[in-house]
Amino acid sequence: MRSLTGAAEAIVVALAATGNEAAFDELVRRKQSSVRSLMRHLSHDAALAEDLAQQVFIEMWKSLRKLSTTAAFSGWLHKIAVNVWLQHARKKDYSLWRVTDSLDEAIPEAIDHPTPGHSIDLAAALAALPGPMRLCIVLAYQEGMSHGDIAAMTELPLGTVKSHVTRGSARLRQLLSDYG
Repeated sequence: MRSLTGAAEAIVVALAATGNEAAFDELVRRKQSSVRSLMRHLSHDAALAEDLAQQVFIEMWKSLRKLSTTAAFSGWLHKIAVNVWLQHARKKDYSLWRVTDSLDEAIPEAIDHPTPGHSIDLAAALAALPGPMRLCIVLAYQEGMSHGDIAAMTELPLGTVKSHVTRGSARLRQLLSDYG
């Protein structure tokens, strides 16, 4: 079989759905960077992000035959990635996964109360947000998803998604502005 590098995504997805390993490899090659990036933003741990990305691709392989239309592939893959993250977060019972009444409860002291010479970057500020809020922020701003799409993907109420994005954005601006 000739290379699938230049083939349209719909063709590669259709071939992979039939069990074609070369097509599956091509899909992984095309999507690995974005899946790993999403997992790094959610986990803030490069090794864990790699493991979670691998899990996403395993789930993709197991479920690809069930994909109803090749045009839905990218959204479907995002859904798998979010589900893998949610399963991991719930299994590990991350303390930052819970929603707190006060965001200050979830912000580590070193970030909330800077010391001279201490700096913070966006990754550290994101890590300081509670898990559901961080998930909504990453999906909205990194992945460019609408509030409605985030609500559908995460199964959070639309109002909660909007609140997480609004409050999380405000908190990020505050954290980052505190550091010049």
